[in-house]
Amino acid sequence: MKILGISAYYHDSAAALIINGEIVAAAQEERFSRKKHDARFPTEGIAYCLREASLRLKDLDNIVFYHSRERPHSQRSGMGMDYGQIS
Repeated sequence: MKILGISAYYHDSAAALIINGEIVAAAQEERFSRKKHDARFPTEGIAYCLREASLRLKDLDNIVFYHSRERPHSQRSGMGMDYGQIS
């Protein structure tokens, strides 16, 4: 099973790819943007994870998104957020 985990719109956005229970790749968005504690959607982090495993989005079984109950609903829902271009 191939699972992409995403955390965004809060402190330190990141993406991680797990294949059959093993972490294959993970990266915080700040690694690519060079912006400390980057909270934007981790477009580059996702692309990195997929490249590391030679996968495309359509190859994934699940995509999961972390959210916190402490954050306002508008941040959790993703309303008005820019998800960027990911292939």
